[in-house]
Amino acid sequence: MAYPLLKALHIIAIIAWMAGLFYLPRLFVYHAETKPGGEASEAFKVMERKLLKIVTTPAMIASWALGLALAAVIGLPALMAQGWAVAKLVLVVALTAYHLLLAGYVKDFARDGNRRSSRYYRIINEVPTLLMIAIVLLVVLRPF
Repeated sequence: MAYPLLKALHIIAIIAWMAGLFYLPRLFVYHAETKPGGEASEAFKVMERKLLKIVTTPAMIASWALGLALAAVIGLPALMAQGWAVAKLVLVVALTAYHLLLAGYVKDFARDGNRRSSRYYRIINEVPTLLMIAIVLLVVLRPF
């Protein structure tokens, strides 16, 4: 019973994490088009901070904790002997680095220090989608 419950909670945490990673750069797109210090800019600051602190970061922590718990149940040495699992771990680390990058952008916007265009944020908004596709394919297909 523990394994299916851990797996379900892990999937739920990942969905929440991905939702935050999809939405935060979208907020940056619109925020970058506002006047720093203006009413809209201040509203975006609150939305970005709350999304990061209340949803996205806790979901990332839960995803990692539950994923590591699943790995412990399966047996970490046996799991890491499989190439797909190692590749997945590398991509999850990349997704975490992307999360930390977004957290830095939240801080930039909070101090009216954004130096990037809305186009930049539109482009980087595709990163989590590409990583998610690769991770899901690795987990489901286990190609190596």
